[in-house]
Amino acid sequence: MARECKQVIIAGDNKRAIFIDSENEAEILQYLKQTDKHLKKWRYISDIILRGLRVPDVYDKEDINDKCKDVTAIKFFKNGSNDRIYCKEIRSESGVYVVIMAVLLHKKKTQKNTSKQIAIIENVASYDYMPIVKLASK
Repeated sequence: MARECKQVIIAGDNKRAIFIDSENEAEILQYLKQTDKHLKKWRYISDIILRGLRVPDVYDKEDINDKCKDVTAIKFFKNGSNDRIYCKEIRSESGVYVVIMAVLLHKKKTQKNTSKQIAIIENVASYDYMPIVKLASK
């Protein structure tokens, strides 16, 4: 069954967009906006994603098995609370590269993924999204 998602931001060249899972939207947005520190980090990471850069310290694949090849993690404060937003990467029907913020995980405490974290990542991998991309005006 398809999950709903909403567009958050799109790159000026219309090649990349960030969406948010509608079911988890309130929790994720509350997290991103809770302090200036969080908001500043979010702006930094979203810019990296929209520019198509790979910076493993803040945004990287969660390649734990073949089922999860399209799952990534936005990493907040690795040397602090180490919170994560697990995302799914897909291409929209119009060819836009879309990153969908799906699930927030507070305080990842171990370097290796626990069975609970693996279950969350596999759930995100199974999510079926059909994002409707609104292109930026040029």
